[in-house]
Amino acid sequence: MRRTYHRPKPDFEEKKFRVNQQIRVPVVFLIDENGVGIGEMSTGKALSMAEQVGMDVVEVNPKVQPPVVKIMDYGQFKYKKEKEAQKQKVKQKKVEIKGIRLSVRISQHDFDFRFEQAKKFLERGDKLKLELILKGRERQHPEKAEEIMKKFYQKLKATPGLSMEIEQGLTKQGGRFNIILINKQ
Repeated sequence: MRRTYHRPKPDFEEKKFRVNQQIRVPVVFLIDENGVGIGEMSTGKALSMAEQVGMDVVEVNPKVQPPVVKIMDYGQFKYKKEKEAQKQKVKQKKVEIKGIRLSVRISQHDFDFRFEQAKKFLERGDKLKLELILKGRERQHPEKAEEIMKKFYQKLKATPGLSMEIEQGLTKQGGRFNIILINKQ
């Protein structure tokens, strides 16, 4: 059987601007290269005016009637837009959800080790998902699982430098307990 692969869609749709001959509307509202509104005129006349100055006609607001077009250098305009998008991407902070799995029969050393890991994740600014899965006969004592989760949370809350907050409370799904914590800085 033949498999078809699809290219993943981008996270955001880049705004497309119509330029010169791509503008199909007969009448447009023209703004010149200095930002002064000239008024309504035919698309052909706007194109000839832009050609005289050696620039392009770019549709900046296609939703109004008549559409608003501006005389500008499209290459320079596109370059500025790409730079702005790049700056926004750099400023954007990526928050990851890190997971830590506990168990009912966890030893003190493992508990402390996972506590240190959790502290490191939260100080870095990541969200923390605590997970505890009950297996076999452990399912008869879900109160022990809740006790361990609360003990872990209380120890994190008592840590200096962390201002803990519960983003998603303790949820129980069968034998699985989850809680999502964040560090409010």
